[in-house]
Amino acid sequence: MSSATLTPGSPTDVGLSAAVLERASGLLADALDAGQISAASLTVARRGRLVLSRGFGHQRPEPGARAVDSESIFLLASITKPVTAGAMMLLVDRGLVSLDDPVQLHLPEFRGWDKAKIRVRDILSHISGMPDMLPQNTRLRQAHAPIERFVDGAIHTRLLFRPHTRFRYQSKGILLAAAIIERLTGLRLRDFEEQEIFGPLGMTHSFLGLQGRAIEDLVWCSPSMQQSPDAVRWGQNSPYWRDFGCPWGGMHSTGLDLTVLLSCVLSGGVWGDTRVFSPAASRTMVSDQNPAHLDSPWGIGWALRDSRVWSFFGEQVSAHTFGHVGATGTVAWADPDTGLSCVCLTNQMVAGGALLRRVSNTVAAALED
Repeated sequence: MSSATLTPGSPTDVGLSAAVLERASGLLADALDAGQISAASLTVARRGRLVLSRGFGHQRPEPGARAVDSESIFLLASITKPVTAGAMMLLVDRGLVSLDDPVQLHLPEFRGWDKAKIRVRDILSHISGMPDMLPQNTRLRQAHAPIERFVDGAIHTRLLFRPHTRFRYQSKGILLAAAIIERLTGLRLRDFEEQEIFGPLGMTHSFLGLQGRAIEDLVWCSPSMQQSPDAVRWGQNSPYWRDFGCPWGGMHSTGLDLTVLLSCVLSGGVWGDTRVFSPAASRTMVSDQNPAHLDSPWGIGWALRDSRVWSFFGEQVSAHTFGHVGATGTVAWADPDTGLSCVCLTNQMVAGGALLRRVSNTVAAALED
């Protein structure tokens, strides 16, 4: 089963307005003309039917570069996080870990500063007290440090607040989750995801790190920022960072592949004849995990519509909508109430996410039933 088996259909077949979807596409075309982005793709599906898959611009900011199409591969940034969380849920399904396990049970060296109170669930729903980035993040990247140095830094860093008392979006908890996955499976996270998620779902254009792919074949990020020496050495387009495979932001994929992943979760963990997640895991991933008094709903890895940050799904989707956004200018979401999904991938964040919200709102407005 592959992303190519997404059943094509017309918007009217599934209760969507073709004219309104064209308006959503026009927003990306306008952003391209205005020089805000240089590459984008938009993929829309409903109830297993693919109704829009379109590319805009070119993969690289140079003459003769390949035009973006439905198979163009973008750096997702933080959309990587729910995929890492999905890998953890596979281990929950297999009885190798519980979401209520203390992180210390799997990482015994994770000690001090109330760390004993942090559960696996907390590092996936952003209430652990872990920081987003390490104080030495820039220095480590400039030195092309291996991921093990980041893991060691995360294990020994101080917490920002007592666990379960606040919500604060953080990447280093996701890194700890990846470290647990690798210790329990004996595999690198990138290889485990290829074996257990991407391969079974036919996500042939999805990978963490480079996995042997050439940077030249991928969509270039942030064209306005690529001239600085630091960007060349350790920025988003550097060989170091593209292959680093950080579990909080290093995944590459296409709109079609992400639509398959969203469809799998929407359908209770199954895609075609292939079951990846149990129905229980699928429900858990997209259900609010955080105490109500924090007023910060979040799933296991997935943001929800009413999450306070990183939920640029617009205002016209249901409260059950789940998804994620990435700092490279990407968003992917699915609404269980309507069966509608949208993946908008660009190569630069525009106006603090305003472009992604506008596109999402317009896609949601295409619903006619």
